[in-house]
Amino acid sequence: MNKPTDQRDPYMKLLRELVESYQAFEGYAIPHIKAQGLTPAQFDVIATLGNTDGMTFKELGERTLLYKTTLTSVVDRLEARGWVERVPSRQDRRSTIARLTDEGAALFQRVFPAHRDFLKERFEQLTAEEIETGIAFLGRLRQVFRDNP
Repeated sequence: MNKPTDQRDPYMKLLRELVESYQAFEGYAIPHIKAQGLTPAQFDVIATLGNTDGMTFKELGERTLLYKTTLTSVVDRLEARGWVERVPSRQDRRSTIARLTDEGAALFQRVFPAHRDFLKERFEQLTAEEIETGIAFLGRLRQVFRDNP
């Protein structure tokens, strides 16, 4: 008789819990983002550019959860809505900076604190120790995958 995979490979239980936790997080967070009139990708770009003078597309790609091709189309849509603009980089003529317009900055000031507070309601259910443990564990997990090709 074969044992279920979770019993033969304990890491599979961890993987399942990680995936299901992320799905639960998305199931909670995404409807709130959509209620703000944004897609998750648009929110990611707006939140990343908020309170900055802008970023090159390379920097923006490194700091968001988006692939390069997706990032370009998301910025195109945000630019069409008047929330983001592209400007030439003063440091490198080959680079373009994406930055929030005044309207985009106002959007950031409205949606980011609202979403942060929305998430905070759930995170406040954790103790300070649980938060620290979670941060340490997830950092270690990220390191394991980044350091081992």
